[in-house]
Amino acid sequence: MTEPVNLFAQQEANRRRSRWLVIGFIAFFAWLGFGGDWIFALATENAPRGDYRHVFPWLGITMTVIAAGMTGYAWRHGASRVLWSTGATELKQARSPAETQLVNVVEEMAIASGIPRPTIYIIRDADPNAFATGRDPQSAVIAVTEGLLRICTRDELQAVIGHEMGHIKNLDVQLMTLMASLVGTVALIADGLGRTLRGGRFLRIGGGSRKKANPLVLVLLVLWIMSWLLAPIITRLLALGISRRREYLADAMAAQFTRNPLALASALEKIEREHAPTAAITHGCAHLCIADPLGRAVTSREGWLADVLATHPPMSIRVARLRAMAYQEIKRNGGVVGGTLPESPRGAATPQRRAGI
Repeated sequence: MTEPVNLFAQQEANRRRSRWLVIGFIAFFAWLGFGGDWIFALATENAPRGDYRHVFPWLGITMTVIAAGMTGYAWRHGASRVLWSTGATELKQARSPAETQLVNVVEEMAIASGIPRPTIYIIRDADPNAFATGRDPQSAVIAVTEGLLRICTRDELQAVIGHEMGHIKNLDVQLMTLMASLVGTVALIADGLGRTLRGGRFLRIGGGSRKKANPLVLVLLVLWIMSWLLAPIITRLLALGISRRREYLADAMAAQFTRNPLALASALEKIEREHAPTAAITHGCAHLCIADPLGRAVTSREGWLADVLATHPPMSIRVARLRAMAYQEIKRNGGVVGGTLPESPRGAATPQRRAGI
């Protein structure tokens, strides 16, 4: 299969997943709403005369409308909320040689990738990292930390930006930004329900009736409450596993844009050697970054559990793949890649980005 077909297939797959994410999000909230209506209707159908009886499905209608509104808001403003959560500031005018170099590199990679130049943001964090966000290439944003500018050479910075351009061109940013926004929304709503449950407010519906509770009502009530409580966990797991395999494709596209896979391999190794996690980036945005900003040990592992729980593939595998690309390029051309000779294998990039190390 040719590369354009792969690219277009990836773009269409991301559009399709984005649509299903929106549909699933609205359907889940519809269940929470109309399921609650059903439970309240069963619980109050035998209430004494004069007591409240739940007849009109106002909760289901309200929840569905709210979910539709939240997805619309996430679609339009998800990128700005992600940037706000990280404390990123727009780079309108370069004030240092490092920022000037960043602007030049972004412009070069925009030309190489064939997409409009993204808006550039800086995150005031000493740990090296970067991410892209936005709805599409026209509204895309690239954010980098001050730590990344500090440790990367020009070639390495170019490769990291090429990686983020790959995410933009593949429309990965559309799906991942939408997920980041919805994860935060669900977490807030679940927190609100937790406070309601602790207050025991809706559990007193049904007046002072002493009749024996309907077993069906109790079962549905337990399922309904569990749906609320598990919602933030499920959406967070979706966010964790959503980008792991996409990182390989973005790495390959960075190698294509720069013609220098060793530069990205070197940049990833430098990022991996940093000891502290990226404090400015929260759990909800971790899947957007080029490297796991939380420094979790699960990121360095393989297997189905790691695929579910980790936001990124093991750094050692990413580096090994990039070095293999460079080796194949050198074999074909009989020379060097990007002016850099391949280094001898130095083993796996060790997972040192853990808090407390």
